[in-house]
Formats: sequence, structure tokens, C-alpha cells
Amino acid sequence: MTSTLIAPHGGRLVDRLAAAPRAAELRAQAASFPSIALTPKQSCDLELIAVGGFSPLTGFMGKADFVSVCKDMRLSDGATAPGRQGGAGSVWSIPILLCVDSTTAPRVGARVALKAPNGVLQGVLTVEEVFEHDRKLEIPRVFRTEDPAHPGVAQVLAEGDACLAGPVEALETCTDPNGPEAFLPQRLTPGQTRAAFEQRGWRTVVAFQTRNPIHRAHEYVCKCAQEVCDGLLIHPLVGETKKGDIPADVRMRAIDALVKKYFNPGTTLVSVLPAAMRYAGPREAVHHALMRKNYGCSHFIVGRDHAGVGNYYGTYDAQKIFDQVDAADLAIEPLKFEHTGYSKSYAGMVSGKTYPRIEGDIVNLSGTAVRDLLAKGERPPVEFTRPEVADVLIEWARAAK
Repeated sequence: MTSTLIAPHGGRLVDRLAAAPRAAELRAQAASFPSIALTPKQSCDLELIAVGGFSPLTGFMGKADFVSVCKDMRLSDGATAPGRQGGAGSVWSIPILLCVDSTTAPRVGARVALKAPNGVLQGVLTVEEVFEHDRKLEIPRVFRTEDPAHPGVAQVLAEGDACLAGPVEALETCTDPNGPEAFLPQRLTPGQTRAAFEQRGWRTVVAFQTRNPIHRAHEYVCKCAQEVCDGLLIHPLVGETKKGDIPADVRMRAIDALVKKYFNPGTTLVSVLPAAMRYAGPREAVHHALMRKNYGCSHFIVGRDHAGVGNYYGTYDAQKIFDQVDAADLAIEPLKFEHTGYSKSYAGMVSGKTYPRIEGDIVNLSGTAVRDLLAKGERPPVEFTRPEVADVLIEWARAAK
């Protein structure tokens, strides 16, 4: 039966996870390969390449794609470029690089064992290209700042000077199945979410991205989006985040408690996204949308300061960037929401479009505000979040002190 879901980016869902016979062969061979210890970000990137979350990438980017992405937010025209299965010229906003120490970089043609941060053999890379990591090109273009205090900039500055490009074969997805960060029952691949959508008869699916517990404003925009789509994918990011963000296991307990009581199970699915945050604001909003397109979503929620950090980006810059990309190539439709808050006079959630703004009436909500309350040991009030979510968060905050 022909799928009614949106096509993956580039037209075909990538699968770079080695099947059992091939995996056994690679494990035996990899013992003699030079090895690279992946950073948490690189390990997340490898998993997403393997399962198709980064389609059409089949490996880490070569120089032509890197330069084109930084300058033009598009993959290069070379359909046979290292680490790619085609999709020439497709929209792409974030470089996916394997940066290593230039003094130990392997030669072109080498096969390299890629080991996750916990030492597990995660995959094998065939090196097709080695090129210089041009931070002066990447940082200002991708992050719109060169401030080393920006967490994404700091992360890039700490990476190696040489980039290895080429296709990968993955042996593992989640490299710590017993760890609290694994979320194996909810760690659905793009193929699995697509199958779930098909089984439920969903044709249009809206994705909600978050790296925070879901507060009342999040819930409001999700419910609004559910009114115009067949289904909602709540898709929290559980890869590497910056110091100070609430741990993924705490966030997931809070999300599960919220969804259990306040969302319709017939129109809601919760899965996790094993991606690392870049905190790149507008560019990362496009990146998040493209990943959800690969997971089978037709629509994507973009709210206030999506993927931002501090004051580096304007309130709605992450929405404006979608006007600069090829809508036909992007295909997934952004749903742009105004800043929302709790109105004391209305006794519910409102935005500037739905209710008149009254001086002192609106309780403004944000992940930062919730984190600040928890840092002081204060329970978030009902205007910020549901009681079931507050229970999880305050229990964690008090235990962490």
C-alpha cells in the first residue's frame, strides 16, 4: 500500500544499521581498526544517521556539503558527496561533522572504529575525505555569534581541527540500554514512528520539540495543533544538553505524567529524539523540522525563541527563518505560535491573538522561569504547570539539593 505520509527528506529513508550477519563481521574486523572516541554530540549524530533521522545523510559530511550548508543552508550539488545518498541541493541548516585531532586523523581509505562515550563500539566509518575544520566559517554563520560563552559556539571551539567524511555502518543505536537516558520503549526510529502513524490512520502529524518539561504554554500550543492535524507526536530531545538543563529522565517522567491525564491517547504519541542540542536558534529550528519530516510528521510547532539560549536570538527569529527556505523542498509545514501565557482574568491560557493584553494580567511562562523556581526549591504554581508535573519536578529539585 502506498504511504500517505510525507516523504523523507531526499525521498528515501536512510538505514545504516548493520543487520546481524554484517554486524558480527564488522565487530570482528573493527578490533584491528584505529578507533575514535566519540563525543556525546557525535554519538547522537551517529545514531540519527543510522536510523534515518538525518536522511539523506549516510555518514558525516564532506567539505562541499559543509561549506554549502554554512553559506547557503543547502547540501552541495554533488549527489555522490561523501556521507550522502543524494538529495542534491536539499535544504539543510546544521553541519554534521566528525571532528578529530589533526595529529591523529586517519588517512583517506582507512576504516575507523567509532566508540561511544561509554566505550561501546557504535559503528564503523570508511574515510572518504579529510578536511580542515573551518570554525571561522561555521560559527558566525550557524550561531549568528562568535561569543565563546554561547554553549554551541563553545562546543565547536572544543572540537578537533580535522573533519572525517564518509559513510557509516552502525552496530548500536542506544549504547547504554540499562542507563536512565535510554528510554528504550519510547526510542522509536523514523521507520517505527511512520509505522505507528500508518497503523493509527494518521495522514497529518504535528511534532512538538522540547528540551524542557511541558508547561501550560506548551500544552496550549500542542492542543491547538491537535485541532488541525490527525495526530500529535510529542518528541522531546534526550541527547546532550547544556549544564543547568533539567535531566532527560526527569523531563520524561513529567511528560508521561502529563500525557497520561491530560492528552487523548488516540491522537497522541510520545517518543524521544536522541539528538544533541546545538542552541543555534533559527538554524536549529529548521534542523528540528527536517528531522521530524524524516520521522513522518507533516507539521512542526515553532514557538517563541525556538532552540534559543540567553539573548542571542530575537523572540521570533526562529519563525522568520522559515520564510527564507524553499517551502517545497522543506515540505513540512511550520505552525508558528505567538507567545502565550496564563491570564488571571480569563483563568486560562491565551495569546495576543486570542485575548486582550491587560497590564499585570498575564503570567508569562518559560522553561527558564520553571528552572529558576526549582533552583530556589519552590514548587511551580498551577499557572505555570499541571500539579502532576510540578510533583515530579519539585521532588527531583529537592532531592538534588
